[in-house]
Amino acid sequence: MNEQIKKIDPESEEFQEELKKTVKFTDKVIKSFGWSYNPDPEINQSIQFGLTRNKLIYGKRYCPCFFVTGNKDEDRICPCKPAIEREIPQDGVCHCGIFCTPEYAKKMKQQEILEEVAHTHSRGLTKEECEILLGKDQLDGDELESLIEARELGMVDFNLVDVREWMEYRAARIKGTDYLVPTTTFYQALEQLNDQKEKPLIVYCHVGSRSAYCQKVLKDLGFKQVGNLTYGIVSYPGEIERG
Repeated sequence: MNEQIKKIDPESEEFQEELKKTVKFTDKVIKSFGWSYNPDPEINQSIQFGLTRNKLIYGKRYCPCFFVTGNKDEDRICPCKPAIEREIPQDGVCHCGIFCTPEYAKKMKQQEILEEVAHTHSRGLTKEECEILLGKDQLDGDELESLIEARELGMVDFNLVDVREWMEYRAARIKGTDYLVPTTTFYQALEQLNDQKEKPLIVYCHVGSRSAYCQKVLKDLGFKQVGNLTYGIVSYPGEIERG
């Protein structure tokens, strides 16, 4: 092993004492800037461990998500300048994910709850949860099934679009599909939706690759909200129609 590599034992008394100081440090940062911790405690713990490791190795709490180069203009010391000036104001969260705005934290917590509901079907989605879920760029099969169920109850409205070819559509399609817009005749077939650009739309194909491409095109064409079934119809657990 390279002699320059310093071994850090996370179970050692030295590390654990420094970790306590790091937690107090990140608590102070949160309070000073009016930020919130990420709702995912594993992310926070991972970054706190990384900050502690860098403190013991380099003497400063360098950001653990970037290399420490020795260039003071490039190395990020937590809380780093890019996070303070750009990442958190613009994105709501720093690159590492530990610090975020209260609004971002609330949104992420809501996202976590509704994903659990969608995947376990422990209860129906609320209208607000439906709208949050519908705003996602990428959806899995459970999430789409929950949205279709919510649409049947009148809680949310969107168009479900199959971008595969006619023979594929006839062989198997998701029950509730509103339109077929084949990629081979995409622009011509899309004319039937040109007056519905403000209505949310979800696209799907066989495994998610064609629909991801169509998703980008639709956004470029001015469709307000376009979601993609990430792994396609093969990942959908709900009812399938044939013929």
